[in-house]
Amino acid sequence: MGQGETRPGGRLVRTLIVDLSVMTVIGIVLALIGPFGSANAPLAVRLVSWIGFAWLGFAIYRPMQPAVAWLSNDLQLPEIGAWIGVTLVATIPLTVAIWCIGFLPDAPQAPTITQAFEAYFNVLVIGASVTIVFNLIARAKAAPAPSDGHAGAPGNLPSEPLATSPEPSPRFLDRLPASLGTELLALEMEDHYVRAHTPLGSELVLMRMRDAVAELDGIDGAQVHRSWWVARGAVEDVKRDGRNLRLVLDTGLEAPVSRANVKPLRDAGWF
Repeated sequence: MGQGETRPGGRLVRTLIVDLSVMTVIGIVLALIGPFGSANAPLAVRLVSWIGFAWLGFAIYRPMQPAVAWLSNDLQLPEIGAWIGVTLVATIPLTVAIWCIGFLPDAPQAPTITQAFEAYFNVLVIGASVTIVFNLIARAKAAPAPSDGHAGAPGNLPSEPLATSPEPSPRFLDRLPASLGTELLALEMEDHYVRAHTPLGSELVLMRMRDAVAELDGIDGAQVHRSWWVARGAVEDVKRDGRNLRLVLDTGLEAPVSRANVKPLRDAGWF
C-alpha cells in the first residue's frame, strides 16, 4: 500500500463494530422501554429479544445504502425519496422474520390483514427511526471541519501586503491528509465512502460521490461511471473489451466507463 493509504478491510471492520455497538445500545434502550406490549416480559428476555431484533434489523437494513446510491446516482431519483422507498421495501422481510421468530419453537401462524399491517407499522416506526439516526451520524462525520477563525486576527496579519490572493484549492482536497499531496487522480465509490486516489496513495472519505464531485471545482475531470470520477490528466490509455471500455490511469488503476458516458467523453476528446 502507498503512503497514507488506509487498509479498507480494517476500516470496514471498525465501521461494522461501531455500527453493531450502536445497534446494541438501541436494543438495550428498547428493552428498557418495552414498546409494543413487550414491557410485561422479564427484563432478561426483553434484552435478548430487542438486541437480537436490532442486530437482525441491521443485517436487513444495512444493504440499503448501495440501493439508495444506485437509485439516486443512476436513476437520478431524489435521495430522500430513494431512502423512503427502500426503507418501506426492506421493512417487509424484517416484519416477516420478527413475526416468525415470535412463534418459536412452534411453527408460525399466518397473520390476519389487521395483524400484518400492525406488525409492519410497528417495525417501520423503529426501522425508519434508526435509519434516520444512522444518516444523521454519517452526515455529521462527512461535514467539513470548521475553518480556522484566527487567520484574520490582527496578530496574524502578514508583515508585507500580498500582491494577489492565491486561487482557492478545491474543497475536497482539504479532506485529505497532507501525506497524499494535492494531485487528485480519481475518486472511487466504496459503499457510503469515497476513496480518493493520488500518486502517493489513497484514503477513504465518508461522503457521497455526488457531494465529493461538487467539491472538485477547478480540477479538469469527469464522472465517467456512477462509482468513478477521473481527472483528465491522469488517463494514460483506454482498454476496450467488446462494448465495455475502461480508462487506464498512469498509476495502473482502471476506471470503468458507463455506456451512457462513452459518447460524451469521446466528443470531449478523452479518447
